[in-house]
Amino acid sequence: MTGQRAADIQPDRPEDLDEGPGADLRLGYGFAAGDDRYLEAAYRRWSSLIYTVALRRLGDVGDAEEVTQQVFVGAWRGRHTFRPDEGSLVGWLVGIARHRIVDCQRRRGRELRLNHQIEGEADRVTPREPIAALVDQLVLSDEIARLPEPRRTILQLAFWEGWTHSQIADRLELPLGTVKSHARRSLLQLRSRLEEVTP
Repeated sequence: MTGQRAADIQPDRPEDLDEGPGADLRLGYGFAAGDDRYLEAAYRRWSSLIYTVALRRLGDVGDAEEVTQQVFVGAWRGRHTFRPDEGSLVGWLVGIARHRIVDCQRRRGRELRLNHQIEGEADRVTPREPIAALVDQLVLSDEIARLPEPRRTILQLAFWEGWTHSQIADRLELPLGTVKSHARRSLLQLRSRLEEVTP
């Protein structure tokens, strides 16, 4: 690698971007230079690796797909920080993936705690509090009705119909990660609204 310059490793043909001798180094220099052909080549060459790493750590296809997309989008936006003479592009991408995986795991933990809290609050509503329970239900229904699409439909299917995230994603033809993200943000908004109206 020592003594090689970006000009020395340019491919003769576009299809040679990620093939042949010096392909890794060539991809690194082209990516750092901001040539989007190298983004496509890097994705073609390493997206399956990033996806596999994410899937093994997260165990969820939707989350793994979302992490893979985040890695390449984030890497492209932050390409000015990548130094091809200090390390490989694939190593840099895997490092970004590890951070995104940790972010996803932390988000899952927050979602789980929020879901448990909401379930716990629902469990505390007893027959001795029919008016309070009715008020909560009316406020909740009203707030869900105010949500923009597709969040309103997602929550209606989840709460009233008991559908899973995967079923909702199939029904609405949306990526699973998008459905989960909408549901999470909507729950946070509803929780904040309920706290405002609960004495």
